Amino acid sequence: MPTESGDKDRKTKGSLTLLGERCLGSVVDKISDPRQEKRCRFILLFCTALLLTFLIIPSYQFLAVKYKVGDVATSDIRATQDYFIEDRLLTEKKRSEAEAVSPLVYNYNSTAALDVVRRFENAFALIRNAGERDEDAGEAFRQNIGRLLTQDVSDKEAAALSRLTSDQSLQMELERLATTIYHNKIVENKKGFADDRRHGLVVTDLETKREIAAGDYSFYMDVGEARKALAGMKLALSASAGDCALLKGLLSRMITPNLIFDREATEQMKHEASSATRPVLFQVKRGEMIVRVGERVTQEQATKLDSIFESRGIERFFMGVGVLGLVLVLFYFPYRFARKNIRKFSPSNKDILLLTLMTIGNFVVLKIAFIVSTAMGSLLPFIDTAVYYYFFPFAASAIIVRIILNSEVALVYCAVCAPLLGIMFNSSLQVVIYALLGGIVGAHGVRQCKERNAIYVAGLKVSVVNVAMAISFQFFSDSAFTIQTAYCVVFAGLGGIFNAVCVTGTIPLIEALFHYTTDIKLLELANLNTPILRELMVRAPGTYHHSVVVGNLVEAGAEAINANPLLARVAAYYHDVGKISKPLYFIENVGGGENRHDKLSPNMSALILISHVKEGVELARESRLGQPIIDIIRQSHGTSLITFFYQKAKGLAVTDLQAVDERDFRYPGPKPQTREAGLVLLADCVEAASRTLSDPTPARIQGMVQKIINNIFIDGQLDECELTLKNLHEIAKSFNRILAGIYHQRIDYPEPAYKEKGSGGKKSIEDSDSEPAKALADRSEEAKKSGGDDLKRLGMS
Repeated sequence: MPTESGDKDRKTKGSLTLLGERCLGSVVDKISDPRQEKRCRFILLFCTALLLTFLIIPSYQFLAVKYKVGDVATSDIRATQDYFIEDRLLTEKKRSEAEAVSPLVYNYNSTAALDVVRRFENAFALIRNAGERDEDAGEAFRQNIGRLLTQDVSDKEAAALSRLTSDQSLQMELERLATTIYHNKIVENKKGFADDRRHGLVVTDLETKREIAAGDYSFYMDVGEARKALAGMKLALSASAGDCALLKGLLSRMITPNLIFDREATEQMKHEASSATRPVLFQVKRGEMIVRVGERVTQEQATKLDSIFESRGIERFFMGVGVLGLVLVLFYFPYRFARKNIRKFSPSNKDILLLTLMTIGNFVVLKIAFIVSTAMGSLLPFIDTAVYYYFFPFAASAIIVRIILNSEVALVYCAVCAPLLGIMFNSSLQVVIYALLGGIVGAHGVRQCKERNAIYVAGLKVSVVNVAMAISFQFFSDSAFTIQTAYCVVFAGLGGIFNAVCVTGTIPLIEALFHYTTDIKLLELANLNTPILRELMVRAPGTYHHSVVVGNLVEAGAEAINANPLLARVAAYYHDVGKISKPLYFIENVGGGENRHDKLSPNMSALILISHVKEGVELARESRLGQPIIDIIRQSHGTSLITFFYQKAKGLAVTDLQAVDERDFRYPGPKPQTREAGLVLLADCVEAASRTLSDPTPARIQGMVQKIINNIFIDGQLDECELTLKNLHEIAKSFNRILAGIYHQRIDYPEPAYKEKGSGGKKSIEDSDSEPAKALADRSEEAKKSGGDDLKRLGMS
């Protein structure tokens, strides 16, 4: 039998284990703080969305390799997706052609004649307003006239203008000459304008800058021809011929072109024509070989590589903002919907942390697989790059979520991740469908993972669905009768098995890091040869046998009401492990001898019995049995009353005139919160009471089961779990069947194997867990008084 030093060693080892668990779970403990729950969940949401954004944004390059014309390619380079690449040389050529055919802009001054006349009017006004001048004043006067006429004026011309000022017909004659001259199109260079006219003209008004309707520009002259034409005209003035010649000479110098080339507007029009020319694009199909290893890069290949590898800058920034917003929306709204509408969707902070890390890990793995599949295109060019996608473990994460948490969380997880995976894989709708259906089928396949091969059976189901989808996609893309279809079927079939392999390897790691108790972990704990059960068998053999029988009862009851039979059976094996510390204070571990409770007060005896629940919880935590098992150990007795010692305490209180508080003789609880915990409580009481039957016939077993369940129900121990009256009826029937098989009648031996002393059924140690017969009688009386007749027929067919 283990010694006290062995207990100390075990506790020391357990303390070290707990220390390691605290270190691993420090992040979870911080998140579990109610005051920071919303803040931490928001931080997790945003950080996860940010990381996924960097993973999801389509990568335009995987290797920072830049090739110039004439370089030798060091590896095969294929297009990872469909591209529309700009042919820059051809685009520049088209734009140059557009600029070359762009019309030239000329400004037409329609007020040129009027401007000349106005300048003369201003000069004449200055002359009329001038008085007598000396020589200096005469020089200034001449300069003022030249400024008004925009020409240098000689003394003779100034004197002639002074003499002609008094002629009333002078202004009319000047207006006639100017109008006649500027009626023609006067240009700077006649030959240059002829070339421009053949190229194409756009004439705009000099003042308004608006285009003038097309006119006849076939008749034009340059400035020299205009001045010759002016020289041949006569002035109808009474002035001398010399004055008229001086005036015509001054007017001739003032003639300027009225059709002027606008260089700035012409350049602007060329720029607009170039900008309006759309880039010349050519398509590069996904998987197309751009350059092979050892080839010299041509100009066309360099153009393709530059277009594919170039950084998108601001475009990628806005794309990232869009993806981040989409990820946040997909995370938040399905989560809110599930919390409000799906009853079993209630993930804890630890669950959310697990989902966060697993989502990031899943996307990292698939991103790496995506890059590797792209590289495989150069090694196996006869296989399309997209065919490798059918082998990727899209369903593995959903299967893991279903095994660790539940089907509701797995369904929401699939609905959130599938669209994001489609975006990451070049916005592929096929990937969305493939990931969604594969995840749902895989999660459904492991709904009750009672055996390890259930994961591989689920993988086979995923393979079947994957193959069906692969064939459907091939028919949809009009490529069903090609060699690629065979590759798709092979990879899709292997993909389901690969999902199962990934799940099998990942589940133990998650169990170790996050301390989850999955069905696979329960299968390990169900082994009766585990260290803690071996110790229970050695130190408390009666409790061990009792636990095994309770396990059989709860497994049958769980199957009858569609609960989790594996969880119920394993929890039943461990629900009384706390009795290891003081086994001799429990009747099932002592065949006879000294009753240790005789030397103790009822309160102390009750305290010892109650303490085995706390000690069981501590031992389960040290042995890392998992939170579900720990919860059921804590709830396995609910808040039930230790009747024997309570009645004994009341009897002593009458003698000692002391008050007895019933709360001192009740287990601390809580009451069972789940159907499995309720089953363990019922089976524990039923199995203990069945040991008190002296003649366990089927009828007596049925009556005993009815009374036990009635009393527990009336005591309110099942108020907080989900067991219905119909469930209780099915549980009672399953208990009757199991107990009838255990206590079946046997053929009498010719001679008795042993002789019983006494009438049988006498106990040497009272045990509240075994529900003494008098307690059953008391409870049955209370049941009759409180309406227990409604449950009397439990377990009867």
